Amino acid sequence: MTRTTPPRPVDIAQVFPELREHTLVATRLHPRPGAPTVNDSSVGGPLLWPADEPWPMCDASSHDTATLLRPQTVRRRRAILGAAWARTRRGEPLQITDEERAALPDTDASEPHYLARQPIAMVPVAQLYRRDVPGLTTDLLQVLWCPLDHDDLEYCPRILLRRRRAADVTTVLQDPPEPVVVNDDYLPEPCVVHPEQVREYQYADLLPPGLAGRIREWDEDDLYFGALSVASGWKVGGFANWNLSDPRPMDCEECGTAMRLLLRVDSAEWDGEGSWRPVEDADNGEFLSLQSPSTPTAVVIGRGYSLWIFTCPVSDDHPHRTAMQ
Repeated sequence: MTRTTPPRPVDIAQVFPELREHTLVATRLHPRPGAPTVNDSSVGGPLLWPADEPWPMCDASSHDTATLLRPQTVRRRRAILGAAWARTRRGEPLQITDEERAALPDTDASEPHYLARQPIAMVPVAQLYRRDVPGLTTDLLQVLWCPLDHDDLEYCPRILLRRRRAADVTTVLQDPPEPVVVNDDYLPEPCVVHPEQVREYQYADLLPPGLAGRIREWDEDDLYFGALSVASGWKVGGFANWNLSDPRPMDCEECGTAMRLLLRVDSAEWDGEGSWRPVEDADNGEFLSLQSPSTPTAVVIGRGYSLWIFTCPVSDDHPHRTAMQ
């Protein structure tokens, strides 16, 4: 199903023509729960992974082990709550039966911490084909992460990027290994994507000072930050915002070149204001746990933030960088 971002409340480039020099096109992915295959672009879906290529494992010694859950525990809890929400009328409290309550796993109880000291199988986060996402530098981009926090990465998951030609994969790995334990916020629900290109404008604090100052004088209602510059939700390309910290340089550690945003992993597709909510979801704006279209992937970054992945424009082989905002 198509997803369409509503027209912006103001054509900001008409108000400030100089912004046309500070614009990029981003691809909103609009993930929604589904059953993607290895031949589809997806979030949290199966990967077109060669059978003769080892599945990536994270052997870091810095995993945060606050609460560890087995993947099957997370999925069982989501299935029970999802069924309960599905029959709950809007505005009513969650309708859950005694039988469901008895079967509901206790996700406050952690698995033994020693389980996180062994290599942890990485989890598929996104698979994107260039036919669906214009501007990718490769035919197929696969994003995986370690489903545990890393204290040396701002308590975010460790990311792996794999680029390949789909035609080179002749035999697909059928049963990739699963991590023995996960942080439940880092186990994405399988989602199909509905790519849509939108125009973005540079984060205000990174604009030339004179232009940024005039926008602030004009912008009494914070429209630029919330509705006119950087799109909400999972997206490829475009600009990053720096709402938790001052902007910091994201330069390549290999060559020093300013990096570009590759992917935004967002905790929600739109905020409470709903400016970025697709018109097709106009009647589905409430945050109803697993049933909410605004939180389809079940991924949560920090306290509801975003994870931004940057790559070097000089070479795909140079290391990426991440930031949580």
